[in-house]
Amino acid sequence: MSERSVIARKQGRAGRITLNRPKALHALNQDMCDLMTDALITWRDDPQVELIVVDHAEGTRGFCAGGDIRMLQESGKADGQEARDFFASEYRLNTLIKEYPKPYVAIQDGVTMGGGVGISVHGSHRIATPDTMFAMPESGIGLFPDVGGGWFLPRLPGAVGMWLALTGARLKGEDVLAVSVSTHFAEDTSGLADTLCEKGISALDGLKTDATPSFAEHRQEIDTCFGPASVEEIVAALQNGSDWARAHAETLASKSPLTMKIAHRQLTEGGKMNDFRENMRMEYRIGGRLVCTENFIEGVRAVLVDKDHNPKWEPPTLEAVSDDLVDSFFAPLGDNELQFI
Repeated sequence: MSERSVIARKQGRAGRITLNRPKALHALNQDMCDLMTDALITWRDDPQVELIVVDHAEGTRGFCAGGDIRMLQESGKADGQEARDFFASEYRLNTLIKEYPKPYVAIQDGVTMGGGVGISVHGSHRIATPDTMFAMPESGIGLFPDVGGGWFLPRLPGAVGMWLALTGARLKGEDVLAVSVSTHFAEDTSGLADTLCEKGISALDGLKTDATPSFAEHRQEIDTCFGPASVEEIVAALQNGSDWARAHAETLASKSPLTMKIAHRQLTEGGKMNDFRENMRMEYRIGGRLVCTENFIEGVRAVLVDKDHNPKWEPPTLEAVSDDLVDSFFAPLGDNELQFI
């Protein structure tokens, strides 16, 4: 396989995109976003391309583990411009995928987190496998569930999206299909990308399209506990719930208070929106500001740099995160608003 971070080529009926940054579990950087965008724009009006197929290099265990978090931290320590440039490129790509006029098939085989969700969940067809590991873990590093999380998470069943956003809970295999993050499930993906390129979208016929989640016994409790109108009310509901719920309250106690409040508002606002681009503009406002906070820089230090997993969040508690502080992340950017393709 070439050393290019993204291999884009026409194959059979398809435009095929293969993520090829295996040492980083194909985590996205700006070069990868730009290469994918260029390919998708080139193929958008190409009559020889009936569909898009996105997979990852063989022999690696991740579809895409997220974005380049270390770069975001280094940029946040400076002026944040590199981070804002990356968000702009990534969010334009997410929007291009969401609005793409042809079938877009992502094979979510392996780790699919953060940025990897953004380049798959907005496509028309998403295939989970027994090895799929889905999560939006940003609350653990002081970031927020971006890449369109404000759009797709509140549109998952009940309060499942809020549960995933606040806790960073991981879903595996058929559970990813059960909550509609995927549209299909394949027990074996050997040769599937090649078959899709050869036969087109009909190659998905016969794949499983529905499943019962392994956490079905907790679905009502998820809706009850993660449905309230504030994070404080969610924590209180969990503390007064079952052993399962109380364990989740302990989980939230380890997460960034600022992230949780931002994410709660993000999903609340995004769930009311009718325009995906409006959601992505909202997320761009948040992202460019949040990476420059001590909260995010500290979260990355604790989890990815020193790995002591003992972040000193700022502000340190939910009560210390004022409404005015949360509002400041959502304020319009004026002439610096995100512009789309």
